[in-house]
Amino acid sequence: MQQEAGVDGEALEVWIDQDLCTGDGICVQYAPEVFELDIDGLAYVKSPGDELLQTPGATTPVPLTLLRDVADSAKECPGDCIHVRRVSDSVEVYGPDAE
Repeated sequence: MQQEAGVDGEALEVWIDQDLCTGDGICVQYAPEVFELDIDGLAYVKSPGDELLQTPGATTPVPLTLLRDVADSAKECPGDCIHVRRVSDSVEVYGPDAE
C-alpha cells in the first residue's frame, strides 16, 4: 500500500473538472499513475487500483511519492482544472482555487 501525500501530515486527494479540461495531457505526462486521457479526449483521475474514475467530481488519493508531480500538474494545467485538496476539510492546496 502506498503512503498518501500530505501537507503537514494531512492526506490529500485530487480531482479534475472535466468542464474546464482542454485535453492537453500535461497531467498525464507528469503523473500517469494518477491521470489518464479517456477516449473523449479529457483527463480523469485513476483509483489506486488503476481504474479510470469517470464520475464527475471523482477524487483519488495523492500518493506521497507523486505529490510533486501531481502539484506540478495542477500548476501547469492550461485549463486550470486540476484540484488538490486536504481530505480533512476539503481546502484546496494546489490548483486554481488554492490560496
